[in-house]
Amino acid sequence: MQKAGAGMTSNYIVVGIGEILWDVFPEWRRMGGAPVNFAYMCNQMGARGIPVSCIGRDEAGSDMLIAVTTLGLESGYIQECATAPTGSVNVTLDHHQKPTYEIRRDVAWDLIVLSEKLQRLAPNVDAVCFGTLAQREEISKAAIQTFVKMSPDTALKIFDVNLRQNFFSKQVIESSLELANVLKVSDEELPVLASMFQLKGEVFDKILHLQDRFNLRLVAYT
Repeated sequence: MQKAGAGMTSNYIVVGIGEILWDVFPEWRRMGGAPVNFAYMCNQMGARGIPVSCIGRDEAGSDMLIAVTTLGLESGYIQECATAPTGSVNVTLDHHQKPTYEIRRDVAWDLIVLSEKLQRLAPNVDAVCFGTLAQREEISKAAIQTFVKMSPDTALKIFDVNLRQNFFSKQVIESSLELANVLKVSDEELPVLASMFQLKGEVFDKILHLQDRFNLRLVAYT
């Protein structure tokens, strides 16, 4: 995935900024977090997919860095925190294999900071994806929103609503929509937004209202 008219080494720079964590199942675990998943998939498609997050200085964090590099991703924008553990989520599956998540609080990705390195990266990105979960604490919210603001006007700024438990608010959703030019929202999340913003009509009407109100280029409804 190269930029039009660019050399073979000039790949699109695509950032997923927010939570990185271990999804812990009863008998195994896997690396998770919507932003890092996004960066990985873009990297698989030929872009330079970069995860931006924070891990603890613990065994789980060391394992995370190994997992990230094993997947062919850059780890240089994953910060380390000495005062909070690496994030984790306990996952249980019902008889339909639908997951339920118990998300740990006070973890490293709640403490992402806007480092000088991130400030240098932001003006060069072609796309950035962010959500609500990593904005549950003020430190990470400020870093994420400022990073998105610093990204070029020409960049895709993708807001993946990704509502989890009670880790969201109207203020965070509204300010994120104002920063974004692309919205990804699910059939379970749209009714929450409809209630927040008093959206009327059928699904398509609600989507068009969001698109017009927040000047979105695209809405992906899943």
